[in-house]
Amino acid sequence: MASLTVLSMTAVPDHLRGALTRWLLEVTPQLYVGTISAKVREELWASVSNCIADGVAVLVHPAANEQGFALRTAGTQRRQPVDFDGLLLIAQARPTAPESQEIAKP
Repeated sequence: MASLTVLSMTAVPDHLRGALTRWLLEVTPQLYVGTISAKVREELWASVSNCIADGVAVLVHPAANEQGFALRTAGTQRRQPVDFDGLLLIAQARPTAPESQEIAKP
């Protein structure tokens, strides 16, 4: 059964963007939405995951859980999905602060 799928990407190759437009609508640059089957979704995600390189991708699709959706990520991310007792939360990495330097008082 086909279901709504949302795919957001940054810094991905043009050939991948072109391939995705065969199945999904690019509603804004690098944001894709469409109603596709689970098989097509899995094939598209495999292509995205293999070509992501330095980019970032996030896939959201319906799932039989409390929130009603599943989330997948690929690439280097500042935000990571975390399972908290069956609830999907997003953990954001804190930027590392430079080491403080002690200034000698005269």
